[in-house]
Amino acid sequence: MLKLKHGSDLLMEIGGIKTVEEAQALFRLRCDAQTQARLAGIRTADALIKIANAISMMVPDDVFVSTGSAEDLQAVRELSLNKGEEKALPMPGHTIHFDLPEEQGRVVDKTLYIVNPDEETSVLAKSILRDQGLDYVRQTMTGIAKGKTLLIGFFNRGPVGAQAAIPAIEMTTSTYVMHSANILYRSIYQQFDAEAARAGEFFTNVHGEGANRPEDFPNMRVFMDRSWLTTYAMLCTYAGNTLLLKKGNHRFAVDLATYYRRERELSEHMFITGLIGPGGRRTFFAGAAPSGCGKTTTAMVGDDFIGDDLAQIWIAPDGTLRAVNPEKGIFGIIQDVNPEGDPLLIEALSEPGVEVIWSNVLITPDGEPRWVGDGKPAPEKGINYTGTWWAGKVDAAGKPIPISNPNARCTLASNTIGNYNETLADDPAGVPVRVITYSGRDSDTMPPVWVAKNPNHGVVIGASILSAATATEVGAQGVRRQPWANEPFIPGPLAEYMEAQFAFFNSPRLQPKPVMAGLNYFLTQGARGGEGNKLLGEKRDVKVWLGWLELYANGDVAAIETPIGYIPQYEDLQGLFARIGKAYPRELYDKQFAFYVDNILARISLQEEAYRKETGVPEALFEVYREQRQGLEALKAAYGSIVTVEQLSLL
Repeated sequence: MLKLKHGSDLLMEIGGIKTVEEAQALFRLRCDAQTQARLAGIRTADALIKIANAISMMVPDDVFVSTGSAEDLQAVRELSLNKGEEKALPMPGHTIHFDLPEEQGRVVDKTLYIVNPDEETSVLAKSILRDQGLDYVRQTMTGIAKGKTLLIGFFNRGPVGAQAAIPAIEMTTSTYVMHSANILYRSIYQQFDAEAARAGEFFTNVHGEGANRPEDFPNMRVFMDRSWLTTYAMLCTYAGNTLLLKKGNHRFAVDLATYYRRERELSEHMFITGLIGPGGRRTFFAGAAPSGCGKTTTAMVGDDFIGDDLAQIWIAPDGTLRAVNPEKGIFGIIQDVNPEGDPLLIEALSEPGVEVIWSNVLITPDGEPRWVGDGKPAPEKGINYTGTWWAGKVDAAGKPIPISNPNARCTLASNTIGNYNETLADDPAGVPVRVITYSGRDSDTMPPVWVAKNPNHGVVIGASILSAATATEVGAQGVRRQPWANEPFIPGPLAEYMEAQFAFFNSPRLQPKPVMAGLNYFLTQGARGGEGNKLLGEKRDVKVWLGWLELYANGDVAAIETPIGYIPQYEDLQGLFARIGKAYPRELYDKQFAFYVDNILARISLQEEAYRKETGVPEALFEVYREQRQGLEALKAAYGSIVTVEQLSLL
């Protein structure tokens, strides 16, 4: 069981401020009259002590407290341009930010939980003992803000008043980070005290980018203190490492849901979107996918886009499953975003006056952002994250350097997207989620869509996600297990997180139970009797898979039962493909939904072997694997290692 406020608070140990009176004395000493007045508007004692200790530790020349007003938001934009963390582009509202070539994604080997000696963490996570973390933070962050301004913002991770929303403080020396936070999160300076009281908690985030030099990269760290709900990032700039409101605080929300809000809430790495079905009904989806595996694309095919990355989920008093997006903006991977596959996002990015922060794309001599897969002829030259770029440029190893980093991003507000439903997204009641999906990058095993037989089978789909390593994580390689697509963000033992999943979805309070399903967009021609790595589909097919799930969830279509769950009938998919103006040959359906039994059995064995190495994993997981294995082996005995849909229909 995770213990909150257990062990020493690093920020207090280093800053030395223990009372509100001491905090206010420091504010009078270190802050100008305007900053003091703004801090006086915050009455939450623990928040004032945290802020004072950050100032004491980091020793900034100046402190800027944002109230979230239009004037303060503009001031941050101007500070970032003047400081040089961003540069203005010809398109009104657009700026460009570059991170170090070494820091183009989450630094998984340098991201650690600060733990107490008696505290367990996930076997897939890294940790550092509290006293060692204290020494490192003291050594690295003391005085890190000298010569700089410390920016302080008050934000909410979700609509004000939403059951699962939690407020947070962001303190950073980076104008780019604060600018990003202003786009992505709801500023709640005026409501912070009330939200902190309602939630019973708030998160604290402290970041100093240092001198931002390549030689500092080996010493950069991202620390997350689970006991004190406080993150520290040092000597880094990439938003995935420094915008601690995002994945840093998501980890804390996962902990709270697992240990303190069990069977009431979940905190997931999921998109939220809605489809309009027959008769104008609205059906909402929440779907998990690892970073770089299509979450944003999937979210935006919906008619009511709510969010593309994170979801705070709870069981409402009436038994319905409810969800809110803790963010109000998009920090999206831009590679392969193009007019054909992502028309709404491209439209927003092309609209003069829409505020966009580009990061690690190429900027042409004319000031145009360009990226790999943008659907345009390749540029000949420009500036990118490696400096001056030209066609044919190679790195030190002789490998061609692409025009943009695979993890290059665009940051923009969600309300600039044409299908964003701002009214529902800002509703503290959340949207009623009827379908939960899980997906990864799977080139050779699972069909494009299948539905779990019951909640336990649904939890096991989430537990069994695999994904090829993507550019979002520096140093990650090969095929990786990605349980629930939340694996990088689960602080505690996976067994305890899994127990919370089984308890939540089997809760008698949850009525009706959501449809739980697997999605797989990445089946290749070579894995289904053809040649090469070309996909057996394309981006726009996503609308069909979600459309079928919408019909299934509302009882409009039947399905074919298999050992792993229910799959669609051809005629239903054919009609849905026709709606998007695309033919769907029976031959393609047969390839996509045939069972390559040995591959599925190998996948089950891989997962079971990995989970057997952990203690306390619920027996329900292994019961589902056993049931599926027995059914698959019976299939193989009857029809061989490749089972056609026609044969599956005979079961």
